[in-house]
Amino acid sequence: MAMAMAMATSVTALTSSLSSLSFSSQISHKPVQSLSFSSPKPLSLRSAAPKFPALVVAASSALADADVETADLKQLVKSRLPGGFAAQNIIGTGRRKCAIARVVLQEGSGKIIINYRDAKDYLQGNPLWLQYVKTPLVTLGYESSYDVFVKAHGGGLSGQAQAISLGIARALLKVSDSHRSPLKQEGLLTRDARVVERKKPGLRKARKRPQYSKR
Repeated sequence: MAMAMAMATSVTALTSSLSSLSFSSQISHKPVQSLSFSSPKPLSLRSAAPKFPALVVAASSALADADVETADLKQLVKSRLPGGFAAQNIIGTGRRKCAIARVVLQEGSGKIIINYRDAKDYLQGNPLWLQYVKTPLVTLGYESSYDVFVKAHGGGLSGQAQAISLGIARALLKVSDSHRSPLKQEGLLTRDARVVERKKPGLRKARKRPQYSKR
């Protein structure tokens, strides 16, 4: 009997606790604020692209100046060498590797023009290559006495510079035969016959062999 009464009291306590819970009172009926997203701005390629108007103008002006300078040098060479290179008296031909240079000397102030361009510009300001070109004139003390006009082709700039050196030395022999001794002492009249050795069959290069494997 006591057991039944305890069970009844527990059931009534459980029902009273459940009835005391009010889910409707806990839930708020406030309206939910809507989130608004602004539409993204379209990307424009013009604004993303870098703007370098000054550099473009400077580059175009530099190219225009170079073209004008080349045209002026062409006019100078044509006026100084009527009939072309072959019609001149003081001329020399130099060779080195695959490069060939035809050189004409004329009395002047020491200008050196290679393929209608200034020597420093043509040889990219390389001091060694410029030294090759000027050595024959400096040896005889004529660096400010003759203008040098050159047509060079074949090979690279290093080979062309050494070919021009030989051509100037040979042209100076036509000025006076007494120039032979000082030029020969400096080795400026010797044709350098060294060239790249040919590749051999079965080898990777002229002498380089594949790695040997015993097994």
